[in-house]
Amino acid sequence: MPIFNYRGRDSQGKMLRGQLDAASQEAAADILMRQGVIPLDIRQGRAKSAGIDLKALFQSSVPLDMLVIFCRQMFSLTKAGVPLLRSINGLAQSSNHPLMKETLETVAAELTNGRSLSSSMSQHPRVFSELFVSMIHIGENTGRLDDSLYQLALYYEQEMETRRRIKSAMRYPIFVLSAIMIAMTVLNIKVIPQFASMFERFGVELPLPTRILIGTSNFFVNYWPLMFGGFAVAWIGVRLWRNTAEGKEKWDGWRLKVPIIGNIVNRAQLSRFSRTFSLMIRAGVPLNQALQMAAEALGNRYLEKRLIEMKNGIEGGNSISQTATQSGVFTPLVLQMIAVGEETGQVDELLLEASDFYDREVDYDLKTLTARIEPILLAIVAAMVLVLALGIFVPMWSMLDVARGV
Repeated sequence: MPIFNYRGRDSQGKMLRGQLDAASQEAAADILMRQGVIPLDIRQGRAKSAGIDLKALFQSSVPLDMLVIFCRQMFSLTKAGVPLLRSINGLAQSSNHPLMKETLETVAAELTNGRSLSSSMSQHPRVFSELFVSMIHIGENTGRLDDSLYQLALYYEQEMETRRRIKSAMRYPIFVLSAIMIAMTVLNIKVIPQFASMFERFGVELPLPTRILIGTSNFFVNYWPLMFGGFAVAWIGVRLWRNTAEGKEKWDGWRLKVPIIGNIVNRAQLSRFSRTFSLMIRAGVPLNQALQMAAEALGNRYLEKRLIEMKNGIEGGNSISQTATQSGVFTPLVLQMIAVGEETGQVDELLLEASDFYDREVDYDLKTLTARIEPILLAIVAAMVLVLALGIFVPMWSMLDVARGV
């Protein structure tokens, strides 16, 4: 539906500006008149571009537990028959998170302008993900908005539990790596410069590891503002690059290929896709449309591109199992479950089974994550000790030889 930018005055003469969806300019004027707004100027335009927002790079997002509470409250209000606009306004007034409060107030204003709930939420991707918007859109189209909100609450609760397990498993590796970074900083600032001055007084020939340590220490001490500035510029550059279509696809692909962690992320994503796809099929959404919406709701452009190829294959006359095999993203067991579901007409139930299978694998991998990371940490510590030993003790032996010769 076209989007119109309007300028008008309300009953108190206050100037209002905004956007609304309407079939034509006359329909937009009619919507404004019914809302008590006297239109002064109505022009067809387009939605505001996402663009590059430097402020958004540092703005905190809405935590998952708040989204769970929001979905639970909206589910209760919707099931009780409370009007949608009244529910959103009430939740906006009771919200204590600034971004959530501002977003709900904007959504309420857009609902007043005639937009649907899913369309209004889609304008706020920092709060409502593509999955959230897709499920709300399905609930609106099928008349089961309360069911969609309940499923979203269950989904975000499961997502919170998965993140909690990942944080618990990563606590020990992060602690070890932080200790290593602190130790390297102290060595570069305090210890190595002392040894460097001592080696210089004796005039012994320094081996390559020692020269590397001294050069690294000198750079760290003399150019630390440049180093931290470079890190900050690189971080902002990566964030901006990830906002581009090509950058996001490559970044998401790299995330799935990270040793140990990437496999867990991949299966967690596929579990989300299987569960979302099943929910959409049960809601009566056409197969190709459900596949595209479930792929877009993943938030991973690399997987999304390959799952969209499945949609194109289905539209070309191929079966789900054939296109799933050609995509190369599913495990053989899940492919077999999809094939059985297609033959028995129970694709939605078998997809839920596939999602549960992935969840069990992710749960097991998270429980053994620390044990698999420990050898890598030991190798890092051993390499650091080896470099320090070669860089410090070998010159000291040379100094002893010089002292004995004297």
